[in-house]
Amino acid sequence: MTTSSPHRILVVDDDPDLRDLLVTYLGTNGFAVSSANDGNAMWAALEAGMPDAIVLDLMLPGEDGLALTRALRVKSSVPILMLSARGEELDRVIGLEVGADDYLAKPFGPRELLARLRALLRRGQASATESTALKAQARFGPFSLDTLGHRLLRDGQEVALTSGEYDLLAALVAHPNRVLSRDTLVDRLRGYERDPFDRSIDNRVTRLRRKIELEPAAPAYIRTVRGEGYLFTPQGSQA
Repeated sequence: MTTSSPHRILVVDDDPDLRDLLVTYLGTNGFAVSSANDGNAMWAALEAGMPDAIVLDLMLPGEDGLALTRALRVKSSVPILMLSARGEELDRVIGLEVGADDYLAKPFGPRELLARLRALLRRGQASATESTALKAQARFGPFSLDTLGHRLLRDGQEVALTSGEYDLLAALVAHPNRVLSRDTLVDRLRGYERDPFDRSIDNRVTRLRRKIELEPAAPAYIRTVRGEGYLFTPQGSQA
């Protein structure tokens, strides 16, 4: 009987005590964990291969977490959980805007980080289970979803998406012409309890519209149904 390999996690943080704590804690919970103390060490670690997820501190010496996230997004859609000692909403929004998939303010409990990390990894698995539904409906307008490569293509050219943006689009495309509530999308994409005022889905929809809509302010593909949620219309009609 064969067992699956453990998920590989890279922890990037300049605090040696926190770094060692996360390496030990995640390791005891079944992950294969490596670590780095700054951007240079992170890039060196990535030469051995892209991990399944990265836990990345915002405040790092040299290149900070925002700059590293931007650079990572050019190369990969690897899930990124960003950490920061600053919990202001603006920092969280900026982190998500540049491509992080989730954001956790310090201090935090290791159990919460573990839950969020597992949720990020489950999202990719959930997307894979929807691939059959996507096969028949993976094209809309000039776009197509590469469900194996987890990519969005426009006229054959890749559109840069974070893993969270791809998963949101995949969930919408798999349920065309059907309103999906914010709660449904949060449950599908994140899998852990959220703040009732969490606007991450709305922020992610806004970023997606900028990338696929001809007029993001008057969306044709991802439409808002007031008081209900979002509706994906593959024909691109506006109502």
